[in-house]
Amino acid sequence: MILRQEQKQWRTGSQPIHKLLKPQEAPWPWQLQHTSPPAPKGKNPRPQNDQNSQEPLNLTATFTAKKKIIIIKKMFRRRLASLVSSSVLLPSLRSKPIPTPQSLQFLQCPIPNSNLKPNGAGVLEGYRAYSLLSLNDLRDKMPRKQKTRKGRGIGSGKGKTAGRGHKGQKARGSGKLGFEGGQTPLRRRLPKRGFNNPFSLTFQPVGLGKIAKLINAGKIDSSELISMKTLKDTGAIGKQIKDGVRLMGRGAEQIKWPIHLEVSRVTVRAREAVEAAGGSVRRVYYNKLGFRALLTPEWFEKKGRLLPKAARPPPKQRDKVDSIGRLPAPTKPIPFSVDETEASSASSA
Repeated sequence: MILRQEQKQWRTGSQPIHKLLKPQEAPWPWQLQHTSPPAPKGKNPRPQNDQNSQEPLNLTATFTAKKKIIIIKKMFRRRLASLVSSSVLLPSLRSKPIPTPQSLQFLQCPIPNSNLKPNGAGVLEGYRAYSLLSLNDLRDKMPRKQKTRKGRGIGSGKGKTAGRGHKGQKARGSGKLGFEGGQTPLRRRLPKRGFNNPFSLTFQPVGLGKIAKLINAGKIDSSELISMKTLKDTGAIGKQIKDGVRLMGRGAEQIKWPIHLEVSRVTVRAREAVEAAGGSVRRVYYNKLGFRALLTPEWFEKKGRLLPKAARPPPKQRDKVDSIGRLPAPTKPIPFSVDETEASSASSA
Protein backbone atom coordinates (compact mmCIF):
# COMPACT_ATOMS: atom_id res chain seq x y z
CA MET A 1 0.00 0.00 0.00
CA ILE A 2 1.40 3.36 -0.99
CA LEU A 3 0.95 6.21 1.46
CA ARG A 4 -0.83 9.23 0.18
CA GLN A 5 1.15 12.26 -0.91
CA GLU A 6 -0.33 14.54 1.78
CA GLN A 7 0.99 12.22 4.52
CA LYS A 8 4.56 12.81 3.34
CA GLN A 9 4.43 16.60 3.59
CA TRP A 10 4.09 19.12 6.38
CA ARG A 11 0.78 20.55 7.41
CA THR A 12 1.68 23.85 5.75
CA GLY A 13 2.42 22.23 2.41
CA SER A 14 6.24 22.42 2.57
CA GLN A 15 8.72 19.81 1.40
CA PRO A 16 8.83 16.32 2.96
CA ILE A 17 10.75 16.00 6.22
CA HIS A 18 13.26 13.47 4.82
CA LYS A 19 14.20 15.89 2.04
CA LEU A 20 14.46 18.83 4.46
CA LEU A 21 16.80 17.26 7.04
CA LYS A 22 18.71 14.57 5.12
CA PRO A 23 18.25 15.07 1.37
CA GLN A 24 21.03 12.63 0.42
CA GLU A 25 19.69 9.64 2.34
CA ALA A 26 17.20 7.11 1.13
CA PRO A 27 13.50 7.65 1.88
CA TRP A 28 11.97 6.29 5.02
CA PRO A 29 10.47 2.80 5.06
CA TRP A 30 6.91 4.06 5.31
CA GLN A 31 7.39 6.06 2.10
CA LEU A 32 8.07 2.93 0.04
CA GLN A 33 5.52 0.58 -1.44
CA HIS A 34 4.67 -2.19 0.95
CA THR A 35 4.52 -5.73 -0.38
CA SER A 36 2.94 -8.72 1.19
CA PRO A 37 5.33 -10.86 3.27
CA PRO A 38 6.59 -14.15 1.82
CA ALA A 39 4.60 -17.27 2.48
CA PRO A 40 5.75 -19.31 5.48
CA LYS A 41 7.57 -22.54 4.81
CA GLY A 42 5.99 -25.69 6.13
CA LYS A 43 3.58 -28.49 5.43
CA ASN A 44 0.60 -26.22 4.94
CA PRO A 45 1.78 -23.07 3.20
CA ARG A 46 -0.57 -20.12 3.05
CA PRO A 47 -2.52 -20.13 -0.21
CA GLN A 48 -1.76 -17.23 -2.54
CA ASN A 49 -4.71 -15.08 -3.52
CA ASP A 50 -5.41 -14.54 -7.15
CA GLN A 51 -5.12 -11.12 -8.71
CA ASN A 52 -8.83 -11.00 -9.22
CA SER A 53 -9.58 -11.83 -5.56
CA GLN A 54 -9.87 -8.76 -3.36
CA GLU A 55 -8.32 -9.01 0.10
CA PRO A 56 -10.28 -7.16 2.83
CA LEU A 57 -8.69 -3.89 4.03
CA ASN A 58 -7.08 -4.05 7.49
CA LEU A 59 -8.32 -0.82 9.15
CA THR A 60 -6.39 -1.46 12.38
CA ALA A 61 -3.04 -1.55 10.60
CA THR A 62 -3.95 1.57 8.62
CA PHE A 63 -4.77 3.62 11.72
CA THR A 64 -1.64 2.33 13.49
CA ALA A 65 0.54 3.44 10.59
CA LYS A 66 -1.07 6.89 10.59
CA LYS A 67 -0.52 7.22 14.31
CA LYS A 68 3.15 6.31 13.95
CA ILE A 69 3.56 8.88 11.20
CA ILE A 70 2.07 11.62 13.40
CA ILE A 71 4.36 10.70 16.31
CA ILE A 72 7.47 10.70 14.12
CA LYS A 73 6.50 14.07 12.63
CA LYS A 74 6.17 15.58 16.10
CA MET A 75 9.55 14.16 17.09
CA PHE A 76 11.28 15.71 14.08
CA ARG A 77 9.57 19.05 14.66
CA ARG A 78 10.89 19.22 18.21
CA ARG A 79 14.35 18.22 17.09
CA LEU A 80 14.36 20.81 14.32
CA ALA A 81 13.21 23.48 16.78
CA SER A 82 16.10 22.69 19.14
CA LEU A 83 18.58 22.86 16.26
CA VAL A 84 17.26 26.25 15.18
CA SER A 85 17.40 27.59 18.76
CA SER A 86 21.01 26.45 19.20
CA SER A 87 22.02 28.05 15.91
CA VAL A 88 20.32 31.30 16.93
CA LEU A 89 21.86 31.46 20.40
CA LEU A 90 25.35 30.24 19.44
CA PRO A 91 26.47 31.50 16.00
CA SER A 92 29.67 29.42 16.26
CA LEU A 93 27.58 26.22 16.04
CA ARG A 94 26.18 27.07 12.61
CA SER A 95 27.94 24.31 10.72
CA LYS A 96 25.02 23.91 8.31
CA PRO A 97 23.12 26.61 6.43
CA ILE A 98 19.94 27.86 8.05
CA PRO A 99 16.82 26.47 6.35
CA THR A 100 14.71 28.72 4.20
CA PRO A 101 11.62 30.44 5.61
CA GLN A 102 9.33 28.04 3.72
CA SER A 103 10.66 25.12 5.78
CA LEU A 104 10.24 27.01 9.06
CA GLN A 105 6.63 27.99 8.65
CA PHE A 106 5.57 25.84 11.59
CA LEU A 107 7.88 27.91 13.86
CA GLN A 108 6.43 31.22 12.81
CA CYS A 109 4.70 33.16 15.54
CA PRO A 110 2.47 36.24 15.21
CA ILE A 111 5.12 38.89 15.87
CA PRO A 112 4.22 42.26 14.35
CA ASN A 113 6.57 44.19 12.08
CA SER A 114 8.38 41.05 10.88
CA ASN A 115 10.81 41.76 8.04
CA LEU A 116 10.61 38.61 5.91
CA LYS A 117 11.87 38.87 2.36
CA PRO A 118 11.10 36.46 -0.48
CA ASN A 119 14.77 35.89 -1.33
CA GLY A 120 15.52 34.37 2.09
CA ALA A 121 17.14 37.42 3.71
CA GLY A 122 16.13 38.10 7.27
CA VAL A 123 15.27 34.48 7.98
CA LEU A 124 15.40 34.80 11.75
CA GLU A 125 13.44 38.04 11.86
CA GLY A 126 9.86 37.37 12.86
CA TYR A 127 10.59 33.90 14.26
CA ARG A 128 10.75 32.96 17.89
CA ALA A 129 13.91 31.20 19.09
CA TYR A 130 13.04 28.03 20.98
CA SER A 131 15.33 26.67 23.68
CA LEU A 132 15.51 23.43 25.63
CA LEU A 133 16.21 25.34 28.88
CA SER A 134 13.22 25.83 31.17
CA LEU A 135 12.60 26.88 34.76
CA ASN A 136 12.06 23.33 35.98
CA ASP A 137 15.56 22.37 34.73
CA LEU A 138 17.46 24.98 36.78
CA ARG A 139 19.79 23.53 39.41
CA ASP A 140 22.39 25.03 41.72
CA LYS A 141 25.81 23.60 42.49
CA MET A 142 25.14 23.16 46.22
CA PRO A 143 24.52 19.47 46.97
CA ARG A 144 21.57 18.92 49.25
CA LYS A 145 20.35 15.69 50.72
CA GLN A 146 16.60 15.44 50.61
CA LYS A 147 14.69 14.59 53.74
CA THR A 148 13.59 10.97 54.03
CA ARG A 149 9.82 10.71 53.59
CA LYS A 150 8.68 7.78 55.69
CA GLY A 151 5.54 5.80 55.11
CA ARG A 152 5.21 6.73 51.41
CA GLY A 153 5.23 3.30 49.79
CA ILE A 154 7.57 0.34 49.65
CA GLY A 155 9.51 1.84 46.75
CA SER A 156 11.00 4.52 48.99
CA GLY A 157 12.64 1.99 51.31
CA LYS A 158 10.86 3.48 54.32
CA GLY A 159 7.31 2.38 53.61
CA LYS A 160 4.96 0.13 55.54
CA THR A 161 6.57 0.14 59.00
CA ALA A 162 8.55 3.33 58.19
CA GLY A 163 11.73 2.00 59.79
CA ARG A 164 10.09 1.19 63.13
CA GLY A 165 9.92 -2.57 62.73
CA HIS A 166 7.07 -4.88 63.72
CA LYS A 167 5.03 -4.46 66.88
CA GLY A 168 6.24 -3.35 70.25
CA GLN A 169 6.21 -0.10 72.18
CA LYS A 170 8.66 1.62 69.84
CA ALA A 171 6.59 0.71 66.80
CA ARG A 172 3.31 1.99 68.24
CA GLY A 173 4.55 5.17 69.89
CA SER A 174 7.42 6.88 71.65
CA GLY A 175 8.65 5.52 74.95
CA LYS A 176 9.59 7.44 78.05
CA LEU A 177 12.63 9.66 77.66
CA GLY A 178 15.64 8.07 79.34
CA PHE A 179 13.99 4.65 79.77
CA GLU A 180 16.44 1.82 79.07
CA GLY A 181 14.21 -1.23 79.35
CA GLY A 182 14.25 -1.56 83.13
CA GLN A 183 17.96 -1.31 83.85
CA THR A 184 19.41 1.59 85.80
CA PRO A 185 19.42 4.55 83.40
CA LEU A 186 22.52 6.59 82.72
CA ARG A 187 21.29 9.61 84.67
CA ARG A 188 21.20 7.48 87.82
CA ARG A 189 24.42 5.58 87.17
CA LEU A 190 26.53 8.75 87.07
CA PRO A 191 27.47 10.32 90.43
CA LYS A 192 26.44 13.80 91.50
CA ARG A 193 28.97 16.60 91.59
CA GLY A 194 28.40 19.96 93.27
CA PHE A 195 25.09 21.76 93.74
CA ASN A 196 23.20 24.83 92.54
CA ASN A 197 22.83 27.54 95.14
CA PRO A 198 19.28 28.97 94.91
CA PHE A 199 20.35 32.09 96.84
CA SER A 200 23.30 33.03 94.61
CA LEU A 201 23.29 36.50 93.05
CA THR A 202 24.75 37.52 89.68
CA PHE A 203 25.97 41.09 89.30
CA GLN A 204 27.17 42.74 86.12
CA PRO A 205 30.59 44.38 86.64
CA VAL A 206 31.54 47.87 85.49
CA GLY A 207 34.90 49.56 86.04
CA LEU A 208 35.66 53.15 86.98
CA GLY A 209 37.86 53.47 83.89
CA LYS A 210 34.89 52.90 81.57
CA ILE A 211 32.79 55.44 83.47
CA ALA A 212 35.61 58.00 83.24
CA LYS A 213 35.90 57.41 79.50
CA LEU A 214 32.15 58.02 79.01
CA ILE A 215 32.37 61.19 81.08
CA ASN A 216 35.23 62.48 78.93
CA ALA A 217 33.22 61.64 75.80
CA GLY A 218 30.30 63.72 77.08
CA LYS A 219 27.84 60.83 77.33
CA ILE A 220 27.56 61.04 81.13
CA ASP A 221 27.08 64.25 83.12
CA SER A 222 29.29 64.04 86.21
CA SER A 223 27.32 66.77 87.99
CA GLU A 224 24.23 64.53 88.22
CA LEU A 225 23.65 61.21 89.91
CA ILE A 226 24.95 58.21 87.93
CA SER A 227 22.37 55.47 88.42
CA MET A 228 22.18 52.00 86.93
CA LYS A 229 19.73 53.30 84.32
CA THR A 230 22.32 55.89 83.26
CA LEU A 231 24.94 53.17 82.87
CA LYS A 232 22.56 51.06 80.80
CA ASP A 233 21.46 53.93 78.52
CA THR A 234 25.05 55.00 77.80
CA GLY A 235 26.26 51.46 77.06
CA ALA A 236 28.53 51.07 80.08
CA ILE A 237 26.77 47.79 80.93
CA GLY A 238 24.73 45.31 78.95
CA LYS A 239 20.97 45.25 78.67
CA GLN A 240 20.54 42.05 80.68
CA ILE A 241 20.87 42.98 84.35
CA LYS A 242 19.95 39.98 86.46
CA ASP A 243 20.53 40.96 90.10
CA GLY A 244 22.28 44.32 89.84
CA VAL A 245 25.57 46.07 89.03
CA ARG A 246 28.89 45.75 90.84
CA LEU A 247 31.27 48.74 90.73
CA MET A 248 34.88 47.60 90.21
CA GLY A 249 38.14 49.47 90.80
CA ARG A 250 39.61 48.99 87.31
CA GLY A 251 40.86 52.36 86.05
CA ALA A 252 40.47 54.06 89.44
CA GLU A 253 43.40 56.39 88.70
CA GLN A 254 41.34 58.07 85.95
CA ILE A 255 38.77 59.43 88.43
CA LYS A 256 39.98 62.97 89.23
CA TRP A 257 36.68 64.75 89.89
CA PRO A 258 33.81 64.04 92.29
CA ILE A 259 31.07 61.70 91.02
CA HIS A 260 28.03 60.23 92.76
CA LEU A 261 26.85 56.72 91.94
CA GLU A 262 24.08 54.31 92.95
CA VAL A 263 24.88 50.63 92.36
CA SER A 264 24.07 47.26 93.92
CA ARG A 265 27.57 46.34 95.11
CA VAL A 266 30.94 48.12 95.26
CA THR A 267 34.47 46.93 95.94
CA VAL A 268 36.75 48.49 98.57
CA ARG A 269 39.18 49.88 95.99
CA ALA A 270 36.39 51.52 93.98
CA ARG A 271 34.85 53.12 97.07
CA GLU A 272 38.18 54.52 98.23
CA ALA A 273 38.95 55.96 94.77
CA VAL A 274 35.56 57.69 94.48
CA GLU A 275 35.63 59.09 98.01
CA ALA A 276 39.22 60.28 97.56
CA ALA A 277 38.05 62.35 94.57
CA GLY A 278 35.24 63.88 96.66
CA GLY A 279 32.36 61.71 95.42
CA SER A 280 30.09 59.09 96.97
CA VAL A 281 28.80 55.58 96.22
CA ARG A 282 25.48 54.32 97.58
CA ARG A 283 24.43 50.66 97.54
CA VAL A 284 20.72 50.37 96.78
CA TYR A 285 18.39 47.38 96.60
CA TYR A 286 15.94 46.55 93.80
CA ASN A 287 14.02 43.33 93.32
CA LYS A 288 13.13 41.87 89.89
CA LEU A 289 10.08 44.07 89.44
CA GLY A 290 11.96 47.09 90.75
CA PHE A 291 14.72 46.62 88.15
CA ARG A 292 12.12 46.52 85.39
CA ALA A 293 10.54 49.74 86.67
CA LEU A 294 13.98 51.37 86.95
CA LEU A 295 15.39 50.36 83.55
CA THR A 296 12.24 50.26 81.36
CA PRO A 297 9.50 52.44 82.88
CA GLU A 298 7.86 52.79 79.45
CA TRP A 299 6.77 49.15 79.72
CA PHE A 300 4.36 50.06 82.54
CA GLU A 301 3.04 53.04 80.59
CA LYS A 302 2.39 50.82 77.58
CA LYS A 303 0.47 48.34 79.74
CA GLY A 304 -1.42 51.12 81.49
CA ARG A 305 0.00 50.27 84.91
CA LEU A 306 1.44 52.37 87.70
CA LEU A 307 5.06 52.06 88.76
CA PRO A 308 5.43 49.69 91.71
CA LYS A 309 6.77 50.78 95.05
CA ALA A 310 10.35 49.99 95.96
CA ALA A 311 10.69 46.70 97.83
CA ARG A 312 12.62 46.21 101.04
CA PRO A 313 15.67 43.95 101.01
CA PRO A 314 15.42 40.46 102.55
CA PRO A 315 17.01 39.92 105.98
CA LYS A 316 20.15 38.31 104.53
CA GLN A 317 20.90 41.38 102.39
CA ARG A 318 20.09 44.19 104.80
CA ASP A 319 23.68 44.52 105.96
CA LYS A 320 24.93 44.60 102.33
CA VAL A 321 22.91 47.60 101.14
CA ASP A 322 22.71 51.21 102.27
CA SER A 323 19.13 52.05 101.32
CA ILE A 324 16.09 51.05 99.31
CA GLY A 325 16.09 51.96 95.64
CA ARG A 326 14.01 54.90 94.41
CA LEU A 327 11.46 54.84 91.59
CA PRO A 328 11.45 56.34 89.06
CA ALA A 329 15.17 56.66 88.40
CA PRO A 330 16.60 59.45 90.60
CA THR A 331 18.76 62.29 89.28
CA LYS A 332 20.00 63.81 92.57
CA PRO A 333 22.10 61.96 95.14
CA ILE A 334 21.07 61.51 98.76
CA PRO A 335 23.70 62.68 101.25
CA PHE A 336 24.92 60.09 103.72
CA SER A 337 24.23 60.53 107.40
CA VAL A 338 26.85 59.83 110.06
CA ASP A 339 25.33 56.45 110.93
CA GLU A 340 25.12 55.39 107.28
CA THR A 341 28.73 56.38 106.71
CA GLU A 342 29.92 54.31 109.65
CA ALA A 343 27.76 51.33 108.63
CA SER A 344 28.95 51.40 105.01
CA SER A 345 32.61 51.66 106.02
CA ALA A 346 32.21 48.76 108.45
CA SER A 347 30.49 46.55 105.86
CA SER A 348 33.15 47.35 103.25
CA ALA A 349 35.93 46.49 105.66
